[in-house]
This record gives sequence, C-alpha cells and structure tokens, in this order.
Amino acid sequence: MKWIERIIWTLALMAVAGLAYIRFHYWNSTRSLTPGSIIPEQTFNWVKMDRFFQIYDIPDTIFSLMQGKSYKDNCTIPRSDLKYLVFIHRNLEGNAVVGEMVVNQLIATDIIEIMEQLFLKSYPIEKARLIDYYDADDETSMRDNNSSGFNWRFIKGTDKLSNHSTGLAVDINPLYNPYYKSTKRREIIQPQTGQPYLDRTADFPFKITEEDLCHALFAAHGFTWGGSWESPKDYQHFEKIEQ
Repeated sequence: MKWIERIIWTLALMAVAGLAYIRFHYWNSTRSLTPGSIIPEQTFNWVKMDRFFQIYDIPDTIFSLMQGKSYKDNCTIPRSDLKYLVFIHRNLEGNAVVGEMVVNQLIATDIIEIMEQLFLKSYPIEKARLIDYYDADDETSMRDNNSSGFNWRFIKGTDKLSNHSTGLAVDINPLYNPYYKSTKRREIIQPQTGQPYLDRTADFPFKITEEDLCHALFAAHGFTWGGSWESPKDYQHFEKIEQ
C-alpha cells in the first residue's frame, strides 16, 4: 500500500507545483503592464486586484516622453510633485484594459482608489493614455475620448492656467462629456466633435450625470465636478483644489 501512498503524495505535490507555476506565471505577467493592452480575465483568478492599481514616481522613460509636451519648458511644477499611475479599467465591450495617467501626488491615492472602484463596478472608460501620445494637444485627445490628467496648459481662449497644469484635475470620457461655454461673441465646445453630446437629456454611453457612479466616487473623495458649474459646463472634468 506504500506505493499507492507515494503515488498520491507525488500527484499532490505535482498539483501544488502546477498551481504555484500558474500563479507565478500570471503574477509575473503583471510586472510590466503595457498601457492599452487587454488583460485576460483568468488573470484575476490568480493575481490580487491591488497589483493592477499602482502609484509610481515618474520613470525616466515617461518623463522623457513628457518633455516639451505635457511637461513644457516653462512648467513650474516639480517632477517630484507628480506621480505616474498604472491601473486597469473596463471598456464598453467589457474588456479589462491597462490605463495610465500622471497626476499630482496629492490626489494620486484618490484617483487609484476611484479607478479600482470603477473597474470593480464595470464602469466603462474607453481609454486612458498619457496625453503626450497626442503631443499634449487637448482637442486631439478629447476627440479620441481619452481620459487624462496632468497637462501644463492654459484654458483655451484665456491666459489662465488650467488646473490640469498642477495635476489636480482629470478628464473622464471627454468626447461624450464636453466642455461648453457661451459668450456674447461665440460658443466654445471642446472637443468640437462633442457637440452632439451637449444634450444631457439624451441617452448615450459614457455620459456622466449627478446620479452617475463616476460622479459619486469623485464627490466622495472631495472632488468638484465641472458639470455642476453654472458656466462654463465641463462635464468631463473633476478637480480637487487643496487648501
């Protein structure tokens, strides 16, 4: 009977080793998450969720990418004040997609916690790539419905710095949640392709409202929503101004 026991022990050890290998394989695959890539669903059976929601000092490769784009020559925000976030989000098809964002260190934990809750509730975010891949052109990024954070820039049509310049603001699904301002001289819509989505009574995907989960999570973390402003209306925009 001893040989039977040996076989059973051997099979048990092989099973344990196999499970350990599988766990290591999926854990190792998350060591270098590639923004824009899709994570296989079975990965979540073997890897803890917090591994997909990380805050880093800005790596040299990322800071080099930002130079002359989101981090312009006249930028006065120290690199050390900014953090590089890597997280996952659901797209409209339900896929788990790797996203990235640069924000001020003061809101980095807030954003990571919000993104994790949005993911767990399958809230759709189409994409979240650094705005530097769009040459830091806000209009181009918004037209692609790209969610983003830090970008040293002025508010269009003004000489006032945007709160994105300090990294204390983020835009979520901007194409479907446009910026709108009306003056005696003109109307400003950003992105311009977002005009069909100014009708907030219409039903369409990615729309942020006061009853929306996205709004609720940001509000719980102390952010102000641009959609609640009287003028301008900035439905994509959430900011947290530290006192």
